[in-house]
Order: sequence, then C-alpha cells, then structure tokens
Amino acid sequence: MYKSEFASREIMQASKKPQKYGFLLLPHYSMLGFSSAIETLHMANWVTGKELYRFCTIGHGVSEIASNTGVTTHTDYTTVDAPKDLDAIFVCGASPVTQNESQTLENWLKKQAQKQVHLGGLCTGSYLLAKAGLLNGYRATIHWWNIANLRDEFPDTIVSSHLFEVDRDRFTCSGGTAAMDMMLFLIGKQHGMTLASTISEQFVCERIRTHDDPQRIPLQARIGTGQPKLVEAVQLMEANIREPLSSDDIAYHVGVSRRHLERLFKQNLSSVPSRYYLELRLQHAKQMLLQTDKSITEVGLECGFTTAPHFSTTYKGFFGLSPRAERKNLQIKVDQPDHTDRKKRQLWKK
Repeated sequence: MYKSEFASREIMQASKKPQKYGFLLLPHYSMLGFSSAIETLHMANWVTGKELYRFCTIGHGVSEIASNTGVTTHTDYTTVDAPKDLDAIFVCGASPVTQNESQTLENWLKKQAQKQVHLGGLCTGSYLLAKAGLLNGYRATIHWWNIANLRDEFPDTIVSSHLFEVDRDRFTCSGGTAAMDMMLFLIGKQHGMTLASTISEQFVCERIRTHDDPQRIPLQARIGTGQPKLVEAVQLMEANIREPLSSDDIAYHVGVSRRHLERLFKQNLSSVPSRYYLELRLQHAKQMLLQTDKSITEVGLECGFTTAPHFSTTYKGFFGLSPRAERKNLQIKVDQPDHTDRKKRQLWKK
C-alpha cells in the first residue's frame, strides 16, 4: 500500500475519488507543456496502482488540433459535448500567443467558472483566461516571452515571473517543463509530497521546483557569483531599454573603468558592452513586434531608436529581415496554418 505524507485530512478525503481534468487544446498548442502535464498525472496513477486522475482532451469547434510540432491530436471531446463533471480545465496555449480566440470560447470558459470548475493555463493559455476576465484579482504567470504584454493588457491580473502560480481555483504556469512542476505541486497537496517526490524520481528530475523559482536562468547563475559588477551592469541595461545608457555611464554607475567593463564582457559573455546592449534592445523589440499592436515607430522608440529608418536598418542587420517583414511572417503563420498531411494520433478513447 502506498503511503502518502503531508496531505491534509480535508484534501485526502476530497481526493478519494479520481480528480477529473480536461485539457483544452488551442491551435498550435505547446506539445512540451501539454505532455509534461499529462505524463505527470499518468505517472501518479502508475506509481500508486490507483486511478487518482482521469484526464481528457477538448477542442473548440474542431476535434483535430495540430500542436506546435505538427502532431495532430484527435480530441476526446469538443466544448459542445465536454464532460459536465470536470474538476479542472487547463487551457493549453500556443507560443507565441495567438490573440484571435472567439468570444464563444471565452463564454464557455466563463460558464465553467460559474460552475465552480477550477481553471488553469499552460504556457500562453493564461492569456485567454485573462482575456475572458477570469484572472482578475488573481496571481498568475505566463511564458516569460509574454509577461510584459500580459501586464500591459490586463492590469487587473497580478502577473508574476514565477514558474507557476496556484491562487485559489486558478492554476497557471509558464509552460514547458514548468507544467510538470505545477502538477507535482498539486499532486503533493492532494496526495502528499512522498508521491510527488517518487514521480519526480521516475522522471529522473533532479528536484521539484517551487512556484518561487524564476522562469529565466539569471545571468548570475550562468556566470557564477564572482562577477557582481557584470551582473549589475546587465541589470542597468535591462532597466534602461527606452533610454540607453552609454558605456561610460554604465561603467560610472557600476564603479569600474570603461576598459575594465569591456574586459568583463569579453571574458564572460564573449561580447562588448555596446553590442550586448544592442542585442538586448533588439530582442525586446522583437517581443513587442510579435506580441503587441504598437506601430513599428512606437516599438523603435520604446527600444531606444530615435528614428524608424535607423530601427529598421539595425533590426534587419541583426535578424535578417525588417520589422515589417517580421510582422508579415507572423500573420502568415496565423492565417495559414500548416496543412501538411501527417499521421493523426488519438491519445485517448472515450
């Protein structure tokens, strides 16, 4: 008999019946985030020899949905005939986020919330929940690529940069393997941390990350703790994208000479301060182009370029295409999904 520890009496009583989770798959959903979640639930059942979790896939309007890898999933249900007794529904979003979801789908999610169904978002699934007003007043997170956009568009949502957030009946994570961490957290609450740890070991996972872990690996973790001046210099750059500082200004604020600053960047980052700074600004510009409706001129100004021609020329020199072409390519991908014939895969039977 499997021994469960650290789960409260109330949770254990509620967990005697299987938890029923539905996964709403949006077009081009993240396969890694989705599989990380369901594999964790499946492993909970396998390790204990009990059906602790049941899970199904749901499509909106269609029953065949292509993931970001091109693998097509034949869903168990659509939103029309989805089970009425689900405990939670997780929206599996695409990356980058798509902003053309229908009002019908938002209304369906609102009805689930009214029925006290818990709601979650994997990867960019949080965006759809926020758009439907279902994250107002909640702590939530999303893939780091979309954090700034989520904060700007939905000020009533408390957006964090953590791996995942569990706030009352809302579960959101940044996607990828963070979906596994969030599921392990939920399993730990419902059935004890011994089970969660056992599942982690089965996945050859070094440790179970907590919601307090940041999404991106900090520069300090990549280069070690021996270069505090370099970390401080990069933090200054990241905090001054709109009005870039000169290398002399950065060196002055950090308390080193310009030559010493250049040596730090060359030895640790294989770059010079000005080039590294420019790449930071251009990467930020790319995020804004793909995630916001701001004009190219506005994006350029937000990233420290005083004129649109200068921005376009610099952007094309770095990425190989102009800002206008970048947006055009994104629109083509959204409007014309890949219709290449692929072997269809049914993951579950009804």
